[in-house]
Amino acid sequence: MNLDRAIFAFAGVMILASVALVHFVSPWWLLLTAFVGVNLLQSAFTGFCPAARILAAFGVRPGCAFR
Repeated sequence: MNLDRAIFAFAGVMILASVALVHFVSPWWLLLTAFVGVNLLQSAFTGFCPAARILAAFGVRPGCAFR
């Protein structure tokens, strides 16, 4: 799995987890969903993603979008 696919998978897991937390715990967990969405949007324009840096440090192969 390359870094691009790992980022998409991580974002998907975070969004699904926040939806479950909204349903079972509190509507305030929608802030996590908003944070993930804003982070994906800014990384599309800037190319910088904090999760990509962390995953790259763990040795995930680089992809086309995040290096």
